[in-house]
Amino acid sequence: MFLAVDAGNSNTVFGLHDHQQWRHVWRTRTLLEEPMAFHITDRPVGDIAAFPAEQDRYEKLLRLWFLESAVPLSAVESVVISSVVPEVTHTLRSTLMRLFNVEPVVIGPAVYPALPMQILRPYAIGTDLVANALAAYLRYKQNCVIVDFGTALTFTTVTGDGKIAGVAIAPGLKTAVRSLFSNTAQLPEVPLVLPESALGTSTAHAIQAGVVMGYEGLVRSLIHRIRTELNGDCIAIATGGMVSVIPSLQADFVEIIPNLTLDGIREIGLRV
Repeated sequence: MFLAVDAGNSNTVFGLHDHQQWRHVWRTRTLLEEPMAFHITDRPVGDIAAFPAEQDRYEKLLRLWFLESAVPLSAVESVVISSVVPEVTHTLRSTLMRLFNVEPVVIGPAVYPALPMQILRPYAIGTDLVANALAAYLRYKQNCVIVDFGTALTFTTVTGDGKIAGVAIAPGLKTAVRSLFSNTAQLPEVPLVLPESALGTSTAHAIQAGVVMGYEGLVRSLIHRIRTELNGDCIAIATGGMVSVIPSLQADFVEIIPNLTLDGIREIGLRV
């Protein structure tokens, strides 16, 4: 079996693939504690000693998940990690190597030459976006913008000949609402649902109208601008944990693929 790990800013997703389909997909928060004082231990960020509790938590969760699924740890033949959180990358790599007795592949610029893609600024683009782009390119082989509804709302455009043309990034839906909640004295944190009206009749309704309806327009506007720059030749697909928050956008995408990032991580693993 193949284990894909997608460590994002909010959640870490583990996908177990049996070479035919994703057999299990598990999700947990990426960080539950702040980094320890590195100036005391004189260890760099990312060192395994910086997050001992995180290491223990990942190991306990994985053992529990595999036990509940009746899958032996020895069934895992290869592991590939995509991480946009440097503080946990080393912890994940060390934990997974010990649990499964395999050397995990950590996605980064060193593996990009093995991919059938041209990646602009390989040291600046997130590995999750590269995974999204590769999965979309192999699936469609045409100009495509991947809209990923996560902690950040990202728009990654890949051309039909396999070139990542560019990326647009905005705060994610939850990030936007939390920013309002954290930086204002009287605005509450509200559930993310699409209201029936743009005329808010309460504080919660007003925030939902401004953020959720506003993001509906943001997504459509950026897709339109990207298509204009590509002379109208560009399909749009969606992924990410928050994709269902704005159901009115579903018709704007040719496909919604919840596990697109995991698909891309697996495709990278097949090539390195």
